[in-house]
Amino acid sequence: MKNPILKDFPHEIRTKRLLIRLPLPGDGEVVYQAIQASKRDLKKWLPFARKDQSLEDVEISVREAHLQFLKREDLRLHVFHQETGDFIGSSGLHRIDWEVPKFEIGYWIDSRQSGKGYMTEAVEGIADFAFRELDANRVEIRCDTKNAKSRAIPEQLGFLFEGIHYNDSVQIDGGELRDTCVYTKTK
Repeated sequence: MKNPILKDFPHEIRTKRLLIRLPLPGDGEVVYQAIQASKRDLKKWLPFARKDQSLEDVEISVREAHLQFLKREDLRLHVFHQETGDFIGSSGLHRIDWEVPKFEIGYWIDSRQSGKGYMTEAVEGIADFAFRELDANRVEIRCDTKNAKSRAIPEQLGFLFEGIHYNDSVQIDGGELRDTCVYTKTK
């Protein structure tokens, strides 16, 4: 297999309503605003939302994600509404194994954009992109068994429910152990 850094593929995906693209320097402002508006919803599931991050911290994270994307180590993607330019949320292809190739799709949405089907549309577009452009053999989605909104996305998109990893990790708040659902699509 050639070095993944030499893989050429588009850096943006368009769906019916969305523009999904690599993170760019300067995106920190909209990502920061979305995190602030969504903290209450996100902090139960995502470690980054539990931290007090400054605008500068978020911009640094965006720039690091940009570099990781170019190096093909992690493919974070930012989701925007095509017509309005509004930031919808963040997703991407993570835990990459280029040998297989396989990817895990992760996602979070700005709470102000929730309930409109945007993240389901984004995940469908990203999964299609992984199979079409990256020659994926396996795409996974993992989420907490208690995160009903997150579970609804792979279920709605016809991902196969492979099972539950019991006592898989510690809850974000450091309390009890959590269980993780695993959903997949394969070639």
